[in-house]
Amino acid sequence: MRISELSERSGIAVATIKYYLREGLLPAGERTSPNQASYSEDHLRRLRLIRAMIEVGGLPVAAVGEVLAAVDTPELSMFKLLGVAQASLSAPTSVTPEAEWDRAYAIVRAEMDRRGWDMRPSGPAIDTLTSVLVRLAQLGYPAWGTTALPSYFDGARTIAESDVAAALTAGSREEIIDAVVVVTVLGDTAVAAIRRIAQAQVSLERLASGAPEQQVSDGG
Repeated sequence: MRISELSERSGIAVATIKYYLREGLLPAGERTSPNQASYSEDHLRRLRLIRAMIEVGGLPVAAVGEVLAAVDTPELSMFKLLGVAQASLSAPTSVTPEAEWDRAYAIVRAEMDRRGWDMRPSGPAIDTLTSVLVRLAQLGYPAWGTTALPSYFDGARTIAESDVAAALTAGSREEIIDAVVVVTVLGDTAVAAIRRIAQAQVSLERLASGAPEQQVSDGG
């Protein structure tokens, strides 16, 4: 297909596609004339992956390049490949006092150890979660890591089982990594939305039962 059709089918402007080509994110098409090139379904799949990482995941071009470089390295094991993709999707951590960081990290590791999860050494996702606990403690919620975190781990395990099963049955190596990135990026958005729906439902149920009023009365 010509670049105009690639643009139409992917929903990405021609100028943006040319930018991805210049940055090396998208492989060059097969040259058909000095000013024309032909693109395949592989280019379309790659564009959709790039779009998911940049437009939905908010990744910088450099991070996208790292993921794609891993995808294009045949000798890289699937486990390491998925690790590169997942690491790129983790939020950066902020500078935190060492003592606060160590306390939060110990809570995260204890929860993982209790479940027999042996991801070592600490990866970007673990660092991101640790920084969340640190920030919650700074904002007045120091007990969140021991009261709420276990429930998050329970739900996440169920979601992860579904995500990995779907990815590993996607087909080729490229299709698997595509599924991991797309499902992770869009799945994060879905989880956030479902959490808000569930919060609204639980709030409604408790308001209907008079639980908040009872709590206020007991506190008075």
